[in-house]
Amino acid sequence: MMSSRENKDIIILLADGDADILEVLGFDLAREGFQIYKAGNGELALRIAAEHKPHIVILDIMLPDLDGIETCNQLRLIPETQNSLILFLTARGEDYSQIAGFEAGADDYIKKPINPKVLISRIHALLRRFRSIPEISGKIITRDFEVDLDRYIVIKNGKEITFTHKEFELMHLLVSRPNKVISREDILTRIWRGTVKMGDRTINVHIHRIREKIGTDRIKTIKNVGYKYEEA
Repeated sequence: MMSSRENKDIIILLADGDADILEVLGFDLAREGFQIYKAGNGELALRIAAEHKPHIVILDIMLPDLDGIETCNQLRLIPETQNSLILFLTARGEDYSQIAGFEAGADDYIKKPINPKVLISRIHALLRRFRSIPEISGKIITRDFEVDLDRYIVIKNGKEITFTHKEFELMHLLVSRPNKVISREDILTRIWRGTVKMGDRTINVHIHRIREKIGTDRIKTIKNVGYKYEEA
């Protein structure tokens, strides 16, 4: 686990409509050494995010004036927060709410209530995954596009395509093993590292988003097994 000294360089934006949650979680996170900004609604969260460029944004779905899903969508459109880690922390535990969160570009989804120590562990897990990507250098060049491992983007026809962290990790996993079938279990282990209990629908959402972004039919679904990237 990272020390408070390491945490001091990490900016977290906490957005929740419940003032008590802002106070309690804000205190717990600040005690761990993180730099904390708080917002009681979605509009304020967007303004703070654009100004302070947080590394992590923790959102509730049920935010006043602009709900968490739309706030997440807009965060992914702001240059300052396109690559921020976004974590939903909400009482909404339905499957459709989780899917909506991931479709909006979230990196993790946690149901309230949660022990603050567990939340901090999940934050550290997200940061470890985020920091592991820059350690890989170079590019993977396919017939259709280029996967730039240093800049965390995919380039197709000269156009840069921005991915969320999990989308990029999943894309990298598939492209780095062309024509090899990768099982759903392997994907869950490698991409989610056992920190969240996710099922097939979550993987399906991420695969769908990748296909939409890169406009390719080379990512094949192998029924009841997993996926593979076909490089002819």
